[in-house]
Amino acid sequence: MEKYAVFVPKLVTKRENFAPGHRACIGCGEALAVRLACKPLGQRVIIVTATGCIEIISSQLPYTSWRVPWIHTLFENTAAVASGIESGLKILMKKGRIAQQEIKVVAMAGDGATSDIGLQALSGAMERGHDFLYICFDNEAYMNTGVQRSSATPFGASTTTSPAGRVSIGQVTWKKDMPAIAAAHDIPYVATACPSYPFDLMDKVAKGAATPGPAYVHILSPCPTGWRFAPDLTVRLGRLAVETGIFPLYEVENGTYRLNFDFPKLRPVTDYMKLQGRFRHLSEDVINKIQQRVNREYAKLREKVK
Repeated sequence: MEKYAVFVPKLVTKRENFAPGHRACIGCGEALAVRLACKPLGQRVIIVTATGCIEIISSQLPYTSWRVPWIHTLFENTAAVASGIESGLKILMKKGRIAQQEIKVVAMAGDGATSDIGLQALSGAMERGHDFLYICFDNEAYMNTGVQRSSATPFGASTTTSPAGRVSIGQVTWKKDMPAIAAAHDIPYVATACPSYPFDLMDKVAKGAATPGPAYVHILSPCPTGWRFAPDLTVRLGRLAVETGIFPLYEVENGTYRLNFDFPKLRPVTDYMKLQGRFRHLSEDVINKIQQRVNREYAKLREKVK
């Protein structure tokens, strides 16, 4: 198993730019992921956040959990707003209205605001080459409005809009591969991460923020409420997602793929799925189908690494 991370505990700041006291569910993997992602960004940053769980839990007037400049925007235009901020800062510096300085622009959104409603704006921002970091916190459904399916919902998962029943298995399409879509834009940096691997996550956010041009980091964020698991299993489930090959951790730097964690033998997908209520209805045949798909996709990723 290989690991590429530059962060070590004594170098991680103790300052919390995403402050405690927010209203996330107990065991929320997304809140943990946001907290970790904010650590390497420092203070000279402007964060744009789409409507979603993170916005809901962190910004109820008159309170806020943000200790850096932060803007809430809509599902569909997070990348567009970040693009405008990045362009505006360039012009202000060029005209001498503000001093030349490095100010990071970071967009944050969930899977719905990224792979569904906001995909057009994100694609345009990446195509235009804006210098910003886009972070997707992927909890695999629209959790803040009642666990509706998104295009990031895994095959077979039961949600309120793809419910399991006597005939239906739940979600009938495969999870959209957003990191591959981002990489297809030929941007300089794309990565996947998970808060169960904190130093790897912080390393990738730091790399993305330091990369000139567009960068994209896709972070799996286990959700006890929507996935229906015990809150104390959040970190364990994140690790199982990686160890089963369901959510591999890798980077694409200037078109070159690198697996950050690889395993001689993947764990069976049942180790991951059996802990979650959203998969409990699945038959052995469907689980075998999922296992075969995971094996194929992981083999394809390994070929890209070679």
